[in-house]
Amino acid sequence: MLENVGRVLTKIDDFVWGLPLILLIIAVGIYLTVRLRGLQIKHLPKALKFIVKNEENGDGEVSSFAALCTALSATIGTGNIVGVATAICAGGPGALFWMVIAALFGMATKYSEGLLAIKYRVIEPDGHVLGGPFYYIEHGMGKKWKWLAKLFAFFGVCVGLLGLGTFTQINGISSAVNNFFDPNMSNTVKIFGMEYSWTVIITGIIVTVCTGLVIIGGIKRISTVSEFVVPFMAILYVTVCVIILIVNIKAIPAAFGEIIAGAFGFKAAAGGMLGAMVLAMQKGVARGIFSNEAGLGSAPIAAAAAQTKEPARQGLVTMTGTFIDTIVICTMTGLCIVITGAWRPELALEGVGVTTYAFQNGLFFLPGAVPAFIIMLCLVFFAFTTILGWDYYSEKCLEYLSGGNLKAVKVYRWIYILAVFFGPYMTISAVWTIADIFNGLMALPNLIAIVALSGVIASETKKYFNKFGNR
Repeated sequence: MLENVGRVLTKIDDFVWGLPLILLIIAVGIYLTVRLRGLQIKHLPKALKFIVKNEENGDGEVSSFAALCTALSATIGTGNIVGVATAICAGGPGALFWMVIAALFGMATKYSEGLLAIKYRVIEPDGHVLGGPFYYIEHGMGKKWKWLAKLFAFFGVCVGLLGLGTFTQINGISSAVNNFFDPNMSNTVKIFGMEYSWTVIITGIIVTVCTGLVIIGGIKRISTVSEFVVPFMAILYVTVCVIILIVNIKAIPAAFGEIIAGAFGFKAAAGGMLGAMVLAMQKGVARGIFSNEAGLGSAPIAAAAAQTKEPARQGLVTMTGTFIDTIVICTMTGLCIVITGAWRPELALEGVGVTTYAFQNGLFFLPGAVPAFIIMLCLVFFAFTTILGWDYYSEKCLEYLSGGNLKAVKVYRWIYILAVFFGPYMTISAVWTIADIFNGLMALPNLIAIVALSGVIASETKKYFNKFGNR
């Protein structure tokens, strides 16, 4: 019975995350890029400057940088370490090329999401901010579209509580710690009729306590933790990747050659060239979207809380999330994997094992346990911040669904903490698949709104640059 349910869910997941949705997300990104005249490339330096230069006297709950870190806390996760490896193993090195291309167009989508989040947010008299796709759907498209906003909010709650924010992340954390400290399951105890390592139990308790201490404090505490943890872990991870690239600098030209050849199927046999290109494109684009969430509608929920008066300015800050997540971090991971050959089928490696192999061979001058520890540490912190980010997203979705019932939100926080507590013991793959399905479904209402409001996006953008020019 469970196997049949699993098969049905897998088919639904394959359909939701199939070519139609992927092509739709890319098409919206291309459309916005053309309409905004390549804004994400032209104004990237300005956007990066705005990350650290917060706007003075802006309305909102947290700084623009804190809002960005909150959004990054949800997107920079296991996908940057495990997801990239999975894409390259399935689609070859060329998948990395298409991942970057998808991110470039995705930056225009993220810009639009950030702009609309500020344009249509609601600030209560006590300073409490309400904003995100549900508000720009209702207030931008009109009350008759409120059902679409409710649909997005419902999907958002399901994603946060049923998997991507809780079960998958804590399971990934406990597995990573256990694989490093007790891979042979030497110290176990029976819980729920199954054997678990003490490292899994202790890790689960520690993460649950830390999660509770942070999310009970709301957006300000989540953003404060994210402001510290996200930059620290991102810089640590990128630094290690850069060291690997420097040590193996002679292999970089060949790696780029492999990536370009794989992206266009040049190495495939005659007749198989198109198939190899399509496979690389599908795996790369899908993984890129899944990693940076451009078009899914999650980032604008965090962007709405930013202290700013200019929608376009926050749009610029928001789009840097995709740049940092995919074009920087995912590319670094991918290059390390390609340079060290960790993706090759003959090695028969999967998931985190691919990236661990790449780090161990790239940092050949260090004992193997050191790179493995770095990977474990990054996985733990990346996944932990994802737990925090998705709690905030799903709370805001519930707040909208419940008509601003903050008591319901407080009860939800405790349910969310309980889900994190039980996460290490959840082994049913159907939970992961359900969360994946809801994540994909979030995109549809959001993309409809972005296209419908593209005239507003273009108008606000023109108004901002006419007013401030290159400042």
